[in-house]
Amino acid sequence: MINVTLKSGDVMTFENPTSVYDIAKTISEGLARAATCAEVNGQTVDLRTIVTTDCTLNILTFTSDEGAAAYRHTTSHILAQAVKRLFPETKLAIGPAIDNGFYYDFDADKAFTPEDLENIEKEMAKIIKENLAIERFELSRAEALKLMEDLGEPYKVELIQDLPEDATLSFYKQGDFTDLCAGPHLMTTGGVKAVKLTSVAGAYWRGNENNKMLQRIYGTSFPKKAELEEHLERLEEAKKRDHNKLGRELGIFTTSELIGQGLPILLPKGAKIMQILQRFVEDHEDSHGWVRTKTPYMAKSDLYKVSGHWDHYQDGMFVMGDEAVDKEVFALRPMTCPFQYQAYLAQMRSYRDLPLRYGETSTLFRNEASGEMHGLIRVRQFTISEGHLMCRPDQLEEEFKNCLEMAIYMLKTLGLYEDVSYRFSQWDPDDRDKYIGTPEQWDEAQSTMAKILEHLNIPHKIGIGEAAFYGPKLDIQIKNVHGKEDTLITIQIDQMLAEKFGMEYTDSDGTKKNPYIIHRTSIGCYERTLALLIEKYAGAFPVWLAPTQVEIIPISDKHLDFAYKVKAELEKIGVRLEIDSRAEKMGYKIREAQLAKIPYMLVMGDKEVENGEVAIRKRGEGDIGTMKIEDFVKLIKEDIDTRVIW
Repeated sequence: MINVTLKSGDVMTFENPTSVYDIAKTISEGLARAATCAEVNGQTVDLRTIVTTDCTLNILTFTSDEGAAAYRHTTSHILAQAVKRLFPETKLAIGPAIDNGFYYDFDADKAFTPEDLENIEKEMAKIIKENLAIERFELSRAEALKLMEDLGEPYKVELIQDLPEDATLSFYKQGDFTDLCAGPHLMTTGGVKAVKLTSVAGAYWRGNENNKMLQRIYGTSFPKKAELEEHLERLEEAKKRDHNKLGRELGIFTTSELIGQGLPILLPKGAKIMQILQRFVEDHEDSHGWVRTKTPYMAKSDLYKVSGHWDHYQDGMFVMGDEAVDKEVFALRPMTCPFQYQAYLAQMRSYRDLPLRYGETSTLFRNEASGEMHGLIRVRQFTISEGHLMCRPDQLEEEFKNCLEMAIYMLKTLGLYEDVSYRFSQWDPDDRDKYIGTPEQWDEAQSTMAKILEHLNIPHKIGIGEAAFYGPKLDIQIKNVHGKEDTLITIQIDQMLAEKFGMEYTDSDGTKKNPYIIHRTSIGCYERTLALLIEKYAGAFPVWLAPTQVEIIPISDKHLDFAYKVKAELEKIGVRLEIDSRAEKMGYKIREAQLAKIPYMLVMGDKEVENGEVAIRKRGEGDIGTMKIEDFVKLIKEDIDTRVIW
């Protein structure tokens, strides 16, 4: 007898081995129709998986992340089958599910056009209508290589060759189409209901710019047409909010081919927002016991060899010189930690000196791959609110909590808090070359961090292999308008680098000890934060962040003297404003200010001059009436001082 414990806690008993799909049917025909895959003992598996022993079982549908991934992975195979039917000479690369969709990479002789995508989509509809059974089978390494060689799929051959010798080589077949794949997949192609191919782009094979450029077709799929239509509407809204487009249109930043990829230029508006953010962060940090350092942008390779960056991060660094030729080799800094450690080492430390909190607005340089560049979100030179905190073991939890509370305060003030999630990034013990330290040190650091997160009641996911090479971290994750997730803020626990650098303090008993180090950012990378703010507010920044807070619009030249009087009063409290004195119609001026997303417009004519008032137009609300100058000064000052979001 086989006992199957369901998610509800109920136990079902079967006399013979039974497929997950048949178990789902036993529970409910509706559940079987909606099911896309399942979890058996916590592992995601196919519906066609045979249950042979006692287990826990959770049937998954499209409403779960894993269920949606299985659904869309199946759709990516339907896409590949359609492409092979229409363009038989095309070679297949990879085709995974991604957040909100899927893609497949192809090596084709021709560039896919919008018309091609329409035809491919029609062919996919035919394959779905054919309701082809999807079958899974396994082959030996030799058999797998021969199959892919016979099918003329060199990229699949390479993938098989790179897999471990003992890897399970599974394939999925639907009609005349077979693909190397770990699964899981739906039972039939007819299980997919609503599909849309959204775009085509270039992508290097295996993400390496030294490899061939392939064509990547993106798409998405849903169980219902209405859900697909809603999603496509959101995509259109995302395009409007895309910081890479909107930020340029609003004059916030630009780029130059002469300067290089991943090196954006902040224009006056963008530079002003960056200045506001930086002052906000530094003032808040200073008021919470952080002290400033200012360290060099580069260092000799010797520094990075001590920290471990030379061995574990050199590919991500800009190196100047060749160790085989030059006496001294320098590199631009990818992070500030080893520099701030030198500040710690400048004098002897006592347990009474701790915690010691060093903060720095750091310019960093990372040699990102060209295919990874994206507007302000992923760049090669960036500015970060970086800090390193040296503390005693008994101070660690409280200081970690304080760092997290500061990050949350920043996120709430910016209006981004509701958009983030947490990831506890841990090491991968099966990839030892990626990390320094012993398994015992990693176990201690990770168990310490796990206890802290438990005490602070922080909901989080686990990210195996996402830790820094020297320690675990709490990553505060956020998605851009297209659903791509990036890390915005990190807080890391490090018990290894202090020892490597000889950082010590004299404890109360007179012994020398190494401090714990917390690496943290309070607002993360300023450029990335700016990109997310552009997208969050569609360029309509809160008043305190807006590069121009007020546009003064005199009706004619005879009202200019009054306009400048109002300007002087507002400038006394630091309001950023402009006077539009152009000889243009009022409607045109107002429309221009609306397009620039300026929070307040102050219109003034004869009546306003006579009464010492301003006619106020508020962004998003329009005309809200007239007000005495001193009353408007109070109104906007409160908006700025409270950092209100509207």
